[in-house]
Amino acid sequence: MGVADLGLPVDVPSTALFTDHYELTMLQAALRAGTAGRRSVFEVFTRRLPDGRRYGVVGGTGRVLDAVENFRFDADVLGYLRERRVVDEPTLEWLADYRFGGDVWGYPEGEVYFPGSPIMRVEGSFGECVLLETVILSILNHDSAIAAAASRMASAAGGRPLIEMGARRTHELAAVAASRAAYLGGFTSTSDLAAGFRYNIPTVGTSAHAFTLLHDSERDAFQAQVDSLGRDTTLLVDTYDVTEAVRTAVEIAGPELGSVRIDSGDLLLVAHRVRQQLDELGARDTKIIVTSDLDEYAIASLAAAPVDAYGVGTQLVTGSGHPTASMVYKLVARAETGDAGAPLVPVAKKSTGGKISIGGRKWAARRLDAHGVAEAEVVGTGPVPDRLAGRQLLVELVKGGEVVAREPLDAARDRHAAARANLPLSATQLSRGEPVLPTEYVHTGSGS
Repeated sequence: MGVADLGLPVDVPSTALFTDHYELTMLQAALRAGTAGRRSVFEVFTRRLPDGRRYGVVGGTGRVLDAVENFRFDADVLGYLRERRVVDEPTLEWLADYRFGGDVWGYPEGEVYFPGSPIMRVEGSFGECVLLETVILSILNHDSAIAAAASRMASAAGGRPLIEMGARRTHELAAVAASRAAYLGGFTSTSDLAAGFRYNIPTVGTSAHAFTLLHDSERDAFQAQVDSLGRDTTLLVDTYDVTEAVRTAVEIAGPELGSVRIDSGDLLLVAHRVRQQLDELGARDTKIIVTSDLDEYAIASLAAAPVDAYGVGTQLVTGSGHPTASMVYKLVARAETGDAGAPLVPVAKKSTGGKISIGGRKWAARRLDAHGVAEAEVVGTGPVPDRLAGRQLLVELVKGGEVVAREPLDAARDRHAAARANLPLSATQLSRGEPVLPTEYVHTGSGS
């Protein structure tokens, strides 16, 4: 099933150069040494969560599948590599026929993860797997960071709708990915039309302060907007005087006015005053939307305010202070020889400063307590214990080079809501703390 099969209107271009120079030079050296064909296992994981975070959110898996499927070296790309002498001719000939033919397993998108979780496992020859490192990490690190921030904000919002509106605060292409990750994490809509077009995310928007300033008076601006968009529109009421603007808005639109938006000031105080004024004017069903540099802490502080929806921009698309998930892509096992049936041997980097890795092809399972609540992330090598067999987390994403687990974004969104609900209650606390689940490592014998 391809992108078009899901009704998505934009194809993904070749991703072959979304990589680092040294991936290709490693390939060249391995081809010359005769080791590029050795069966290898790479794993994506993070050694730690961002400071104070209780859980991570797997975001970007669907985009990774698109990227792997479209990792092709066409004539123009090969010409560029030849002209710049990045690699030699034998390597260019190998790249011309490149198609990832291995297997990919991973946590399904929307699932939560913890330090050491084998979020994605890529298996195949060294040559075909090593080339995917940069593009996989760039997608997972960005999207998982945004999804985690969105999840925290959704928890803080307590069921109130969240609008993603950060396109003007990040790279134009990153904005589309950020909208997708935000929707995955619990946001309900986006202001970014490219994200709506690409991923079928609901889009919303009405007017900015410039529209009010364009007109001779605020009344003229409101009248023009209501005439064009109807009484159910959202009027921005903080360009001049909020109290006067709310009065004018109700006079023009009547009690059928859809919403008012507040974008500045003491949002807690202003929201209470606006709610009281709307009720006194008979606009009891008119909703209040607040924006203005919100993050999860600001949203939580407004929990008792008469706010109906939040619009979030800068803090969301920058991961609310943590713009990366710090994931790495490490070789954890490789064949002893280039023979097809050669056994795998665990390999691991040994380093100081906390940058160690654990060798071996891993599985992961989530253990539940007597009440059905998650209590530990269990990561192991070797056979999976019977007691955990039904709780395994990794699913097959790519088999023999073919994507086998593409799914609608709403499925990943629903999965995240369920996964978060299955965590201990402390997972949604915004105060600093350790990961809500410990990671336990087990080794059950041969099984790399």
